[in-house]
Amino acid sequence: MARGVDIRTLGSGNIGATNVWRAAGARYAIPVMLLDIVKGFVPALVATLMAGHVAGALAGGAAMLGHWRPIFLRFAKGGKTVATCGGALLGLAPLVGLIGIVVWLLVFALTRYASVSSILAAASLPVAALVLEEPWPVDVFTGAAALGVLLLHRPNLSRLRAGTETRVQLRRKPARA
Repeated sequence: MARGVDIRTLGSGNIGATNVWRAAGARYAIPVMLLDIVKGFVPALVATLMAGHVAGALAGGAAMLGHWRPIFLRFAKGGKTVATCGGALLGLAPLVGLIGIVVWLLVFALTRYASVSSILAAASLPVAALVLEEPWPVDVFTGAAALGVLLLHRPNLSRLRAGTETRVQLRRKPARA
């Protein structure tokens, strides 16, 4: 993060966009989110176009795994893979990816919980893939991705049950006088 601050020492310790948003605001979080999306989109799209849906699903899955446990962090905790999954789906099965994004945005607009939005968007992916009759590799990818996102959000589910989960604030609080 800017100014010599390690984002892994703040908030949840994740390197993903939600933690960056909470710790540093939209100015830093939006580029992080866009880079996370691109990280999933490019390999999934290239692999899908060059070798088909199996390769695209594998490339998207590899991007998600790399985001969760990045090699450049010596496989320490990374992010929760939500934006990377969205990008991978935009490259692999664009309509399914768009449905996931719409679900995320709608749930977020109603709740302001990034975790709830992420879990429900991920859960919508296998349903959308089946309804749209996507090829079987997309079905498998969306099922595995939904399960992965759910597992990575277990601490958030515990905080939701306890009533301690933090909502995302869209604007900074004014400084006290």
